[in-house]
Amino acid sequence: MLSKLRTTAEEALAGVLTDGMTIAVGGFGLCGVPYDLIEVVRDSGVTGLTVVSNNMGVDGKGLGLLLENRQVTKVIASYVGENKLFAQQYLDKVLDVEFSPQGTLAERMRAGGAGIAAFYTRTGVGTPVAEGKPHAEFDGHAHVQERAIVADLALVHAHTADQAGNLTYRAAARNFNPLVATCGRVTVAEAEQLFEEFIDPGSVTTPGIYVSRLVVAHKRVKEIEQRTVRPRVTVEA
Repeated sequence: MLSKLRTTAEEALAGVLTDGMTIAVGGFGLCGVPYDLIEVVRDSGVTGLTVVSNNMGVDGKGLGLLLENRQVTKVIASYVGENKLFAQQYLDKVLDVEFSPQGTLAERMRAGGAGIAAFYTRTGVGTPVAEGKPHAEFDGHAHVQERAIVADLALVHAHTADQAGNLTYRAAARNFNPLVATCGRVTVAEAEQLFEEFIDPGSVTTPGIYVSRLVVAHKRVKEIEQRTVRPRVTVEA
Protein backbone atom coordinates (compact mmCIF):
# COMPACT_ATOMS: atom_id res chain seq x y z
CA MET A 1 0.00 0.00 0.00
CA LEU A 2 1.33 3.42 -0.97
CA SER A 3 0.96 5.54 2.17
CA LYS A 4 -0.26 9.12 1.77
CA LEU A 5 0.52 9.88 5.41
CA ARG A 6 2.80 12.80 6.23
CA THR A 7 4.41 13.49 9.60
CA THR A 8 3.23 17.08 10.01
CA ALA A 9 0.68 19.44 8.50
CA GLU A 10 3.58 21.53 7.19
CA GLU A 11 4.92 18.51 5.33
CA ALA A 12 1.45 17.68 4.01
CA LEU A 13 1.23 21.12 2.37
CA ALA A 14 4.87 21.40 1.33
CA GLY A 15 5.29 22.67 -2.23
CA VAL A 16 1.54 23.10 -2.73
CA LEU A 17 0.77 26.64 -1.56
CA THR A 18 1.14 29.54 -4.01
CA ASP A 19 -0.07 33.12 -4.16
CA GLY A 20 -3.38 33.64 -5.95
CA MET A 21 -4.59 30.07 -5.68
CA THR A 22 -8.17 28.91 -5.03
CA ILE A 23 -8.63 26.85 -1.86
CA ALA A 24 -11.82 24.94 -1.01
CA VAL A 25 -12.19 24.30 2.72
CA GLY A 26 -14.51 21.93 4.57
CA GLY A 27 -16.44 22.74 7.72
CA PHE A 28 -19.61 24.42 8.85
CA GLY A 29 -19.16 27.21 11.35
CA LEU A 30 -16.54 25.74 13.68
CA CYS A 31 -17.56 22.10 13.13
CA GLY A 32 -15.43 19.80 10.98
CA VAL A 33 -12.90 22.53 10.20
CA PRO A 34 -9.32 21.54 9.20
CA TYR A 35 -7.72 23.80 11.80
CA ASP A 36 -4.18 22.41 11.54
CA LEU A 37 -4.07 22.85 7.78
CA ILE A 38 -5.54 26.36 7.93
CA GLU A 39 -2.84 27.39 10.41
CA VAL A 40 -0.16 26.18 8.00
CA VAL A 41 -1.73 28.26 5.22
CA ARG A 42 -1.65 31.27 7.54
CA ASP A 43 1.96 30.71 8.55
CA SER A 44 3.04 30.25 4.92
CA GLY A 45 2.21 33.89 4.16
CA VAL A 46 0.62 33.17 0.76
CA THR A 47 -1.64 35.99 -0.41
CA GLY A 48 -4.29 36.78 -2.99
CA LEU A 49 -6.26 33.67 -2.08
CA THR A 50 -9.75 32.81 -3.25
CA VAL A 51 -11.43 30.75 -0.52
CA VAL A 52 -14.45 28.55 -1.22
CA SER A 53 -16.27 27.53 1.96
CA ASN A 54 -19.73 27.53 3.45
CA ASN A 55 -18.57 30.36 5.72
CA MET A 56 -15.41 32.01 7.03
CA GLY A 57 -15.54 30.84 10.62
CA VAL A 58 -15.58 33.44 13.36
CA ASP A 59 -13.18 36.19 14.35
CA GLY A 60 -9.83 34.68 15.31
CA LYS A 61 -10.78 31.06 14.61
CA GLY A 62 -10.76 28.81 11.56
CA LEU A 63 -10.70 30.70 8.29
CA GLY A 64 -11.00 33.91 10.28
CA LEU A 65 -7.22 33.59 10.79
CA LEU A 66 -6.61 34.10 7.07
CA LEU A 67 -8.81 37.20 7.07
CA GLU A 68 -6.87 38.65 9.99
CA ASN A 69 -3.64 38.08 8.08
CA ARG A 70 -5.03 39.80 4.94
CA GLN A 71 -4.31 36.71 2.84
CA VAL A 72 -7.74 36.45 1.20
CA THR A 73 -8.96 38.63 -1.67
CA LYS A 74 -12.11 36.73 -2.66
CA VAL A 75 -14.58 34.47 -0.87
CA ILE A 76 -17.24 32.21 -2.38
CA ALA A 77 -19.61 31.33 0.45
CA SER A 78 -23.24 30.92 1.44
CA TYR A 79 -23.18 32.35 4.96
CA VAL A 80 -21.06 35.08 6.52
CA GLY A 81 -22.98 36.23 9.57
CA GLU A 82 -20.66 35.15 12.40
CA ASN A 83 -17.50 37.00 11.39
CA LYS A 84 -17.36 40.76 12.05
CA LEU A 85 -13.99 41.19 10.32
CA PHE A 86 -15.36 39.46 7.23
CA ALA A 87 -18.26 41.92 7.09
CA GLN A 88 -15.95 44.90 7.65
CA GLN A 89 -13.50 43.88 4.93
CA TYR A 90 -16.41 43.37 2.54
CA LEU A 91 -17.86 46.82 3.32
CA ASP A 92 -14.39 48.37 3.00
CA LYS A 93 -14.07 46.74 -0.45
CA VAL A 94 -10.95 44.92 0.67
CA LEU A 95 -12.67 41.62 0.03
CA ASP A 96 -14.63 40.46 -3.02
CA VAL A 97 -17.53 38.20 -1.99
CA GLU A 98 -19.53 35.90 -4.26
CA PHE A 99 -22.64 34.65 -2.49
CA SER A 100 -23.99 31.24 -3.43
CA PRO A 101 -27.07 29.54 -1.93
CA GLN A 102 -25.96 26.73 0.33
CA GLY A 103 -27.37 23.87 -1.73
CA THR A 104 -26.06 25.45 -4.92
CA LEU A 105 -22.60 25.83 -3.40
CA ALA A 106 -22.62 22.17 -2.38
CA GLU A 107 -23.67 21.09 -5.87
CA ARG A 108 -21.07 23.33 -7.52
CA MET A 109 -18.34 21.53 -5.60
CA ARG A 110 -19.85 18.11 -6.25
CA ALA A 111 -20.10 18.93 -9.95
CA GLY A 112 -16.47 20.01 -10.00
CA GLY A 113 -15.44 16.67 -8.58
CA ALA A 114 -17.66 14.78 -11.03
CA GLY A 115 -16.36 16.54 -14.13
CA ILE A 116 -19.63 18.40 -14.78
CA ALA A 117 -18.82 21.88 -16.07
CA ALA A 118 -22.15 23.52 -15.20
CA PHE A 119 -25.75 22.79 -14.27
CA TYR A 120 -29.13 24.53 -14.11
CA THR A 121 -31.17 25.18 -10.96
CA ARG A 122 -34.32 27.10 -10.04
CA THR A 123 -32.67 28.36 -6.85
CA GLY A 124 -31.83 32.05 -7.05
CA VAL A 125 -33.86 32.88 -10.15
CA GLY A 126 -35.10 36.46 -9.90
CA THR A 127 -32.56 37.42 -7.23
CA PRO A 128 -29.14 39.12 -7.38
CA VAL A 129 -27.58 35.64 -7.26
CA ALA A 130 -28.76 35.03 -10.84
CA GLU A 131 -27.75 38.37 -12.34
CA GLY A 132 -25.51 38.07 -15.39
CA LYS A 133 -25.81 34.29 -15.58
CA PRO A 134 -27.35 32.30 -18.47
CA HIS A 135 -30.98 31.25 -18.02
CA ALA A 136 -33.03 28.48 -19.59
CA GLU A 137 -36.55 27.13 -19.21
CA PHE A 138 -37.23 23.55 -18.20
CA ASP A 139 -40.72 22.13 -17.67
CA GLY A 140 -42.18 25.62 -17.73
CA HIS A 141 -39.86 27.04 -15.06
CA ALA A 142 -36.91 29.41 -15.41
CA HIS A 143 -33.54 28.05 -14.31
CA VAL A 144 -30.18 29.75 -13.84
CA GLN A 145 -26.88 28.23 -14.91
CA GLU A 146 -24.29 27.68 -12.19
CA ARG A 147 -20.67 26.83 -12.93
CA ALA A 148 -18.86 23.99 -11.20
CA ILE A 149 -16.05 24.73 -8.75
CA VAL A 150 -12.65 23.12 -9.19
CA ALA A 151 -10.14 24.34 -6.61
CA ASP A 152 -6.37 24.29 -6.84
CA LEU A 153 -6.31 22.88 -3.31
CA ALA A 154 -8.93 21.30 -1.07
CA LEU A 155 -8.55 21.05 2.73
CA VAL A 156 -10.75 18.67 4.71
CA HIS A 157 -11.14 17.38 8.26
CA ALA A 158 -12.09 13.74 8.83
CA HIS A 159 -12.67 11.65 11.93
CA THR A 160 -10.91 8.51 10.72
CA ALA A 161 -8.50 7.73 7.89
CA ASP A 162 -6.29 4.90 6.74
CA GLN A 163 -2.88 5.35 5.13
CA ALA A 164 -4.41 5.01 1.65
CA GLY A 165 -6.41 8.19 2.32
CA ASN A 166 -9.86 6.62 2.73
CA LEU A 167 -11.89 8.86 5.03
CA THR A 168 -14.90 8.69 7.32
CA TYR A 169 -16.55 11.59 9.16
CA ARG A 170 -18.33 11.88 12.48
CA ALA A 171 -21.90 13.17 12.77
CA ALA A 172 -22.36 16.84 11.84
CA ALA A 173 -18.63 17.26 11.19
CA ARG A 174 -19.27 15.51 7.89
CA ASN A 175 -21.04 18.62 6.50
CA PHE A 176 -19.23 20.01 3.43
CA ASN A 177 -16.07 17.92 3.81
CA PRO A 178 -16.91 15.05 1.39
CA LEU A 179 -17.86 17.54 -1.33
CA VAL A 180 -14.76 19.65 -0.78
CA ALA A 181 -12.59 16.54 -0.93
CA THR A 182 -13.71 15.78 -4.48
CA CYS A 183 -13.28 19.22 -6.04
CA GLY A 184 -9.60 19.88 -5.39
CA ARG A 185 -6.88 19.26 -7.95
CA VAL A 186 -4.85 18.46 -4.82
CA THR A 187 -6.71 17.38 -1.68
CA VAL A 188 -5.05 17.31 1.73
CA ALA A 189 -6.89 15.78 4.67
CA GLU A 190 -6.34 15.89 8.40
CA ALA A 191 -7.89 13.11 10.49
CA GLU A 192 -8.42 12.66 14.21
CA GLN A 193 -7.71 8.92 14.11
CA LEU A 194 -5.57 6.74 11.85
CA PHE A 195 -6.33 3.08 11.10
CA GLU A 196 -3.28 0.90 10.56
CA GLU A 197 -5.31 -1.39 8.31
CA PHE A 198 -7.78 -0.45 5.57
CA ILE A 199 -11.11 1.02 6.66
CA ASP A 200 -14.01 -1.31 5.86
CA PRO A 201 -15.00 -0.31 2.29
CA GLY A 202 -18.66 -0.20 3.32
CA SER A 203 -17.85 2.52 5.87
CA VAL A 204 -15.76 4.76 3.60
CA THR A 205 -17.31 8.15 2.80
CA THR A 206 -14.45 9.67 0.79
CA PRO A 207 -12.44 7.12 -1.20
CA GLY A 208 -8.68 7.55 -1.01
CA ILE A 209 -8.48 8.18 -4.77
CA TYR A 210 -9.56 11.76 -4.01
CA VAL A 211 -6.95 12.35 -1.30
CA SER A 212 -3.40 13.35 -2.22
CA ARG A 213 -1.88 13.71 1.26
CA LEU A 214 -2.91 12.98 4.82
CA VAL A 215 -1.86 14.03 8.32
CA VAL A 216 -3.06 13.15 11.81
CA ALA A 217 -4.65 16.23 13.39
CA HIS A 218 -3.52 17.61 16.73
CA LYS A 219 -5.87 16.95 19.61
CA ARG A 220 -7.64 20.17 20.54
CA VAL A 221 -10.73 21.35 22.36
CA LYS A 222 -13.77 21.19 20.08
CA GLU A 223 -14.92 24.73 19.44
CA ILE A 224 -18.59 25.68 19.93
CA GLU A 225 -19.79 28.54 17.77
CA GLN A 226 -22.75 29.53 19.92
CA ARG A 227 -23.50 28.03 23.29
CA THR A 228 -27.14 28.18 24.39
CA VAL A 229 -27.92 26.84 27.83
CA ARG A 230 -30.73 26.91 30.36
CA PRO A 231 -30.82 26.21 34.10
CA ARG A 232 -31.03 22.54 34.93
CA VAL A 233 -34.43 21.67 36.38
CA THR A 234 -34.34 19.28 39.33
CA VAL A 235 -37.31 16.94 39.42
CA GLU A 236 -38.14 15.62 42.87
CA ALA A 237 -39.09 11.97 43.13
